[in-house]
Amino acid sequence: MLDAVRAHLVEYGYDALAVDAVADRAGVHRTTVYRRWRDVGGLLADVLAEAADDGWCPPDTGSLDGDLIAVNREVYAALTGDSPITIALISASFRSTQAAEALRAFWADRYARCAVIVRRAVDRGDIPAGSVARRLLVAATAPIYHELVLLRSPADGQLAERAARAAVAAARAGAFTESEHPPVSFGPPAEPANAEHSAVDTCPYSAAEEAR
Repeated sequence: MLDAVRAHLVEYGYDALAVDAVADRAGVHRTTVYRRWRDVGGLLADVLAEAADDGWCPPDTGSLDGDLIAVNREVYAALTGDSPITIALISASFRSTQAAEALRAFWADRYARCAVIVRRAVDRGDIPAGSVARRLLVAATAPIYHELVLLRSPADGQLAERAARAAVAAARAGAFTESEHPPVSFGPPAEPANAEHSAVDTCPYSAAEEAR
């Protein structure tokens, strides 16, 4: 049944995804489908649940750059393959509450599995301690989804690597640590030491705070 759902969704889209059509395609009586899944949302949720239970593990290449590039290449392949089920499921999630909830659970599971990539990088000293795994991983993968799913940009074989390397550079600069900025004090300005201080000298904000 779930194979039939995937095939029908890719071939005809969400609007043509009906229980009767999928049952006919799978050679199953429709009452059996209604009894187990009730509706299209239930079918889509099970497709995503099955995908989450695939035993996938993130790559271990020995470097943060290599790990993120490998993950991004898998994402890129899933979005540009001959059978773009990933894009079809993302699109369907905007039309089905059950599919949306299942897709969120799928992404949460994937990011949780990939957190080890960030832990290894911290242990190796590649990036600062306190780097938040999910934020780094989202930054690495988001450009691929944005270009291919939202903008429908032409295929770009270098996109996966560029996005990964940009995220690594940001991570090494501390962009994804838990406390990116020191607390800012908004107390009254100190009295100037002498009358020669300029207006800039007596400003209650430091140059760094002003830049923020």
